[in-house]
Amino acid sequence: MVKMKNKICLLLSLAAIGSLQAQEIPSVVKNQFMVNVLVPGFVYEHGFDTKNTLYSEVSVGVGYRSNDFSGERWDFYPVINEQFRHYYNLEKRAKKGKVTSHNSGGYYALTGSYVFQSIATKNDYYSKTIPSLTVGPVWGFERTYSRKFNLGLNLGLGVNIDKYDTEVVPILNFSLGWVLGK
Repeated sequence: MVKMKNKICLLLSLAAIGSLQAQEIPSVVKNQFMVNVLVPGFVYEHGFDTKNTLYSEVSVGVGYRSNDFSGERWDFYPVINEQFRHYYNLEKRAKKGKVTSHNSGGYYALTGSYVFQSIATKNDYYSKTIPSLTVGPVWGFERTYSRKFNLGLNLGLGVNIDKYDTEVVPILNFSLGWVLGK
């Protein structure tokens, strides 16, 4: 009788261990490519472990200015944005049955954006953007819906540095696009 109880306990223990191993712990994607259509650009996000990624984006910013003295001016400038992200709520979302695929979750990040000088042109309606660097902490979220439609938002407070000034500025980034690949 004792041997039978030991065998049953052993089988139940093995079944419990097997079910624990079968539960998949939500994790960020190891390599993810995206296209941002709102601010035209390309994104690559590399997962280091289950919760941390390096988000890298190259895009083209667009600016518009209008005043009585110089009239209307358009501005096009390259931008590089790097973020070290920590996704903090993937397990909670998974337990609630919410999507966590393609890094759908909330995150904290340290962000750094470099805005280059305007793309050169001979048209008088284009003005020059002054190169600048903005760094600071942000909170954000990323969601990927059906057909890999992607929506992202992050906001925070940072420091902007250019050749004329250093100032505290709000950080606000909104992205709209698609995840490429699997």
